[in-house]
Amino acid sequence: MTTAPAKIRKAVFPVAGLGTRFLPATKACPKEMLTVVDRPVIQHVVDEAKAAGIEHFVFVTGRNKGVIEDHFDSQFELERTLEDRGKTAELTVLREELPAAGQTSFTRQQAALGLGHAVWCARDIVGSEPFALLLPDMLHYSSRPCLASMMEAYGEVGGNLVAVSPVPEDQTQNYGIVDVEDAKAGVSEIKTMVEKPKPGTAPSNLHITGRYILQPEIFDILETQGPGAGNEIQLTDAMLRLLGRADQPFHSVRFDGELYDCGSKIGFLMANVAYGLAREGLGDELREEITKHLDKKSG
Repeated sequence: MTTAPAKIRKAVFPVAGLGTRFLPATKACPKEMLTVVDRPVIQHVVDEAKAAGIEHFVFVTGRNKGVIEDHFDSQFELERTLEDRGKTAELTVLREELPAAGQTSFTRQQAALGLGHAVWCARDIVGSEPFALLLPDMLHYSSRPCLASMMEAYGEVGGNLVAVSPVPEDQTQNYGIVDVEDAKAGVSEIKTMVEKPKPGTAPSNLHITGRYILQPEIFDILETQGPGAGNEIQLTDAMLRLLGRADQPFHSVRFDGELYDCGSKIGFLMANVAYGLAREGLGDELREEITKHLDKKSG
């Protein structure tokens, strides 16, 4: 009888980055709190984790990130004001989205030493459980949340999983790339991974999209992982070391929705357009205004 894999209860969100590409907007406001329509980027990603059944949300923060903690806390004065003014719809939204007591944890990454180091900073909170890792810069837009699809695959194959999506061949040097047994399959065994390969050397065009399910053994490897690309501790390098173990299978889960890199200005702007057009009560009006603007520009 096959033993079911351990349940994924916790998700880690690395939110310590400086957001220099969005200065001066991010001088005092964390990039994760920039809004896509009317919700901070980090809220969209947490929503994805909630929809997949995550119970505990672990944020790896840095300096000047206290507003993220405040966002996931209750605000008595605001709630009282909304109540007094009869704004029940807004009050209901705030209360429904508030994590329950004890569902959030925050830990500091004091130095910008890379994604691998950020993940390692969550080790004591995650403990000996498998966990999900979601990079908040990357919004995955589809009818079914990306992490939910990964959870389903995890129930079938267990081990470690990485969400992937194809990119143009001339852009592979900008991403972590995986080579898999079957590039067209929804779930496929990973043969190797490489972080930002030199042009023309990528083993495939499947890039890692910022969603992972990882076993806790990754923390022991990150403990001794040296700097890699960019002189940072790379998560991909640590995963490669784990991939070499017979008891640590790795599978890719293909994501076929739309990806928006909110760490770039064009990705952030396109996310606002896409999410705005999809919003009930807003999409039709936004589409009309965009059409008017484009007609005016081309006229």
